[in-house]
Amino acid sequence: MFTDEYFMKEALKEATIAFKKDEVPVGAVVVASEKIIARAHNLTDTLNDATAHAEMLAITSAENYISGKYLNDCTLYVSLEPCVMCAGAMNWCQLGRLVYAAFDPKRGYRTVQPSVLHAVTKVKSGILEEESSSLLKEFFKNIRYSS
Repeated sequence: MFTDEYFMKEALKEATIAFKKDEVPVGAVVVASEKIIARAHNLTDTLNDATAHAEMLAITSAENYISGKYLNDCTLYVSLEPCVMCAGAMNWCQLGRLVYAAFDPKRGYRTVQPSVLHAVTKVKSGILEEESSSLLKEFFKNIRYSS
């Protein structure tokens, strides 16, 4: 049986891909029946699209995979607490479970609109938080020093 840590490591692999592309290092995977059905990482700069967050891309990919718009039997693992836009998308797709690593005290949905998730969505946080936070800190430190 796979664990939350296993799937979060897969989300962190996606975050590392984003990091290497000079994107904010956030990665996500969607899991159904212990199988990864979607993977994504931030592509906002690559696509010149402010909505191309890892979660949004993973949700779209998962919905295409299952040929439906509801992900109530799925878990989304993401390396950073979702913003309110992404949490709103999770509401619309009726996501069954959200697991995230690092907290986002500035832009995380809990700070902006804590009740935005669908009533059925279960939430777990802090899984591999240190690893995710380290990657984010390194990314933003590199940006400060390259400016």
